[in-house]
Amino acid sequence: MSVHWYVLRSKPRKEETLWRQASIRGVDVFYPRIKVKPVNPRSRKLRPYFPGYMFVKVDLEEAGLSVFNYIPYAVGLICFGGEPASISDAFIFALRRRLRGIDEAGGELLGGLRRGDPVRIQDGPFAGYEALFDVRLPGNDRVRVLLKMLSDRYVPVELEAAGIAKANGSRSHVGLQYAV
Repeated sequence: MSVHWYVLRSKPRKEETLWRQASIRGVDVFYPRIKVKPVNPRSRKLRPYFPGYMFVKVDLEEAGLSVFNYIPYAVGLICFGGEPASISDAFIFALRRRLRGIDEAGGELLGGLRRGDPVRIQDGPFAGYEALFDVRLPGNDRVRVLLKMLSDRYVPVELEAAGIAKANGSRSHVGLQYAV
């Protein structure tokens, strides 16, 4: 018996329904969601952390691959070279820990960052760089940070909010002007 985590893809904006359908079928499903503060108060307060994706823990030899192609609202498992791609338990553990941290911060992805706070960019072409938090952009989960470039010039860069984390260090406002 070889039980592994796999990534299940859903049809657009059907993650909640697919999660219910898979759960009804007895599949161990991890559907990461985060609390958000939408602009429209009637909008959903919980949104998928990975829109269009969730994780299933299953023995594919026992369950079969076709099960995940025929669950309503499922597109199927993510495959590479025709083989379903498995996810490590360590990744799922780290993801759950990250989501707990977001939840403990009151559902705030940014953990109470204020303008001028140092942040570390975790994803994308600037991964590993430190920047200064500038502002959360309205209506979406994006932020603007100020990245220090050559000759001490700060350049505004827009990123996914989930792609930054508070850097260890003190607040740094020295010589920074916010006219952007």
